[in-house]
Amino acid sequence: MTDAATSNALPPVVALRRRFHARPELGFLEYGIAAEAASTLTALGWTVQAGPEVMRREAMLGVPGAEAIAAARARALAEGADPAWIARMPDGMTGVVGTLDRGPGPVVALRFDIDALPIEEADALAHPPAAAGFGSAHPGRMHACGHDGHAAIGLEVARLLTAAEWSGKVLLIFQPAEEGGRGALPMVEAGVAAEATHFYAAHLGLGLPSGVVAAEARGFLGSAKIDAVFEGRAAHAGAAPQDGRHAILAAAHAVGALQALPRHGAELTQVNVGRIEGGSGRNVIPDRCRIEFEVRAETEPTLDALHARALAALEGAAALAGCAVRTELMGRTASFLSSPEAAARVARVAAAQGTEVRDVHHVGGGEDAAFFVRAAQARGGEAGYFILGADLADGHHSPRFDFDEAALVPGAALFAALALDALSGAPA
Repeated sequence: MTDAATSNALPPVVALRRRFHARPELGFLEYGIAAEAASTLTALGWTVQAGPEVMRREAMLGVPGAEAIAAARARALAEGADPAWIARMPDGMTGVVGTLDRGPGPVVALRFDIDALPIEEADALAHPPAAAGFGSAHPGRMHACGHDGHAAIGLEVARLLTAAEWSGKVLLIFQPAEEGGRGALPMVEAGVAAEATHFYAAHLGLGLPSGVVAAEARGFLGSAKIDAVFEGRAAHAGAAPQDGRHAILAAAHAVGALQALPRHGAELTQVNVGRIEGGSGRNVIPDRCRIEFEVRAETEPTLDALHARALAALEGAAALAGCAVRTELMGRTASFLSSPEAAARVARVAAAQGTEVRDVHHVGGGEDAAFFVRAAQARGGEAGYFILGADLADGHHSPRFDFDEAALVPGAALFAALALDALSGAPA
């Protein structure tokens, strides 16, 4: 890794993004970035909570095993993380919340996701992070969606708001495990941002060019992420196939059934089987096979109905092959819309900064900030999700993903200005 990753010639938010990019961590394993966020916020004078203080363990889905958690903690410590903060984040509970309370006034919560993806980053010199020396130092892990930029923006916002004058309270939420829809709900159920009168989150890129802000993102689908394990009976494939129960065959039936599930005529629905693994050898009837899939829909009732039909398809496929099947919900997102007031505030504040503003940007995919947005709106609060335009080297979740770092400084400035505008009591 070269000095480019932490060069003093770079704006601090860019240098920070590059450091985070070089050390990607998967959901519920983000010990290094979480500890750095906690340490930075503490040094700035914010009150910091972490781990069980801001996450409800029972609401966590798809938690890595104890061995993976121990390895992630050890690696973060080896890379310089503060042991005191690591100790406060047991069992993959890597959420961090910083609070700055300056007396009576509105309560503004801003969310920044921090996790990476299980992707091997491109190392060709045509890939900007590789060329500049801040490519992933963690094999098989990559910030391929821009969450390194989100985390860096969040800490820059902390610095900007610390230096500003205002009255009220601000919460900065550094959320783990956004990928797969796992990290927000445990924080919401722990009461994080329960008093917020205003909530905002955003995403870099997503097809919006640099220099543009979309006041509202639309098109997020609710989703359910499911793992299914088919259990059969092993047998010699040549000598005694009649004694076996073919788990891969059951999974194959299930893949076809899932992909063929009827879609909804009045709204967008999607099904995707993304992974299948099983078997031990070509001459053995496989006794185990696992698939990972998801279902998506625009509304909660349709998502629940599609989820139920998917589970029924799994049971039918297992029965056809004489196997058993067990399923586990690994993550969930929900559909949502920004409050009109929140979108209006984003548009007004961004325009005042001289930024080109588009009212709406259609995204697709899923986003578990939905649970924060919906909780704030249920209490009568103002909540919104906007897009910070950033040109991309390649698409999200690609080994060649990278975004225009010029979006970071204005992105942090917009978040800070939004918070200050809401704290001032100005109408949207």
